[in-house]
Amino acid sequence: MEKILNNKISILFMFLILKQIIITSITALLANKVRSFLTMLGIIIGVGAVILIISVGAGAQSLIINQVESLGTNLIGVLPGKAEDEGPPASVMGIIITTLTYEDAQALNDKKNVPNILDVVAYSKSVGPVSWQGTRYDTSLNGTTIGYLAVEGGEVASGRFFTKEEEVNLSKVIVLGSTVKKEIFGDSDAIGQKVKVNKLNLDVIGVMGERGTVAFQDYDDQVLIPIKTMQKLIAGVNHISLLRAKVDDDKNIDTAINDVILTLRDRHNITDQTGKNDDFTTRSAAQALDIITTITDALKFFLATMAALSLIVGGVGIMNIMLVSVSERTREIGLRKAVGASNNNILIQFLLESIAITFLGGLMGIIGGALISFIVAKIAQVLGYNWDYAVSLFSIFLAISVSTIIGIIFGLYPARKASRLEPVEALRYE
Repeated sequence: MEKILNNKISILFMFLILKQIIITSITALLANKVRSFLTMLGIIIGVGAVILIISVGAGAQSLIINQVESLGTNLIGVLPGKAEDEGPPASVMGIIITTLTYEDAQALNDKKNVPNILDVVAYSKSVGPVSWQGTRYDTSLNGTTIGYLAVEGGEVASGRFFTKEEEVNLSKVIVLGSTVKKEIFGDSDAIGQKVKVNKLNLDVIGVMGERGTVAFQDYDDQVLIPIKTMQKLIAGVNHISLLRAKVDDDKNIDTAINDVILTLRDRHNITDQTGKNDDFTTRSAAQALDIITTITDALKFFLATMAALSLIVGGVGIMNIMLVSVSERTREIGLRKAVGASNNNILIQFLLESIAITFLGGLMGIIGGALISFIVAKIAQVLGYNWDYAVSLFSIFLAISVSTIIGIIFGLYPARKASRLEPVEALRYE
């Protein structure tokens, strides 16, 4: 019983000592408010930058993912060229690959080959000027098929879309994106007018409704031309740039991809079933989301790490100020030791002062970073972007942990220096 009582008294005594040390540390910090705040500034900026980058990165990631999902998770993309592992095919890297054709798209749209595909859209892409009566506007030229509306979505605001007959019969017709229409015709009616694309006159038969930018593609700043007209009369090519297919149900994506691969291997006379000799790449929307998430996560944490390096600069500033504080309070240290303070008491006091600076700086940085992130998210939302505000508990925990560790690491040397001062020499210090 006596042993238990002694243990309780010891614990209470240690608590009182620690409490007094904390009070003394806080009092010392408040005695130099401006200096303490300036010392915290490096930590505030570093922690705020970490919170801001992770939060804004998460918001940007959500924007991209939401836009991809808005196109539909039941889409399959087929690109020319073989992809290495999970990387992009050569065609994405700017290398022209001619392995996909219009006939490939038609074969994939055949229910006998791929039963689960609802529709297919093929593209022959280029860029160039569209002009009318001296007004010229450079835009994206998309030769496409009638499956465009079914797969990509969107609506024709005025006029109509081209027909299957116009798609295959080299018809000289064009459908304008809303931005192109405004840039060329302004408020005038475009339907029935003739525009020139690479010296070829085309009749405007439709204008698409406004849609904006989705998944890095501006659906308004483009024109849509029957794919055969684009290939033969404008671009002078026989291949297609890519194709997309819409699957009847998300759960049939894998089956549809397998049927697409088998169909294209058969058409391209590829007998190797391992995929090593494939001259095309298939991707589903889900796979694209996984790749995007992986890339954006890596970029987000890389930038956060770079921002966290600024905490080291803040730590050096803390060490410098704590060394100055030790010099200024040498006589105080000597007096405390003379009346019974141990080396550990002095060590803990100065270490707590350093930790308090970094901890408070970390809290202020978190509040500042979260506030700026909130403002960025609100501005993005006002501008019409599907941007989520996200400050994760992980980022807060990381910021607090790192700032506290910085306080311990960079405060340890000044604290040890203070604790090792000899009382007599410290009392003589001027």
